[in-house]
Amino acid sequence: METKIIRITSPADYPLLQEAADCLRGGGLAAIPTETVYGLAGNALDAEASKKIYAAKGRPQDNPLIVHIADLSQWAPLVAEIPENALRLAHAYWPGPMTIILKKSDQIPDATSGGLDTVAVRMPEHPIAREIITRAGVPLAAPSANTSGRPSPTRAEHVYEDLNGKIDYIIDGGECAVGVESTVITLAGGTPRILRPGGITPEMVRAVLGVCEVDPAVYEQLQAGVKAASPGMKYRHYAPKARVTVLSGPLEAFIRYVNTHADAGVYALCFDGEGERLNVPAIEYGAQTDSGAQAHKLFDALRELDERGARRVYARMPSGEGVGLAVYNRLMRAASFEVIELES
Repeated sequence: METKIIRITSPADYPLLQEAADCLRGGGLAAIPTETVYGLAGNALDAEASKKIYAAKGRPQDNPLIVHIADLSQWAPLVAEIPENALRLAHAYWPGPMTIILKKSDQIPDATSGGLDTVAVRMPEHPIAREIITRAGVPLAAPSANTSGRPSPTRAEHVYEDLNGKIDYIIDGGECAVGVESTVITLAGGTPRILRPGGITPEMVRAVLGVCEVDPAVYEQLQAGVKAASPGMKYRHYAPKARVTVLSGPLEAFIRYVNTHADAGVYALCFDGEGERLNVPAIEYGAQTDSGAQAHKLFDALRELDERGARRVYARMPSGEGVGLAVYNRLMRAASFEVIELES
């Protein structure tokens, strides 16, 4: 298969999207930019298109897909009902990096929902994403546009590296703004609960609903035999080829540990300004006090480790507060939850 790249630099280029939109409506696949990461899109109502997404990514088929819509009017046909708390969240944070899980309608095939009786839906903020959904005339299932398990793509060239020849189109809309996937929150029963953290923080959800839990799987491996209710819960994700270990502790302890473990192929993943004190090559992924910058840079940094041939990576532990919870979650999954507690 030949993958065609369409570059969109302004709304004047939007008519160029029509051929990809027609392809999507007919069951083809296209990588599209969103404000979070690039998504691999297919017709969410077409079971065969969803199966193509799993095949192109090498994604386990019990890992549900997120359905993307361009307008609130497209939501109701996809779910059994929209409760009041879901509407309040949608009015507060859509379009934006938030996915809401509700009981699904009969329109959503099992191939899209990963065999679950629920469906995850979001309205992306990125204007190109909403434009192509509108032109396609169908909601689009769109997990991250990468080989399953690899760092998610925040640039079109990352998509090309992983999926060239496996999909019909790549829509190049430039660099993604947020840099980590959307917050996933389930409202399908009981207390609202975040299954995957992102740009919409637990505090922001509580500001609207008054209450919000964070699922234990955000902080630890999902237990064996438990079915994943959301993307990003069950499997090792976001990982470079190197073995990653997160070091928890103060900077001085981090420096001592890394410098005493310096060897060929050893790299450090650290905060801005820290690399110059290390005896190994270092990639910096934002200021220690700026979780937004860390989120924006993390996946680029993980892919750069592969480009530079890293075999062993020691990473600084992010704060876990606010958007930092999303950075923490992605880095811990990249490390398969391997953490070393350093003495202060």
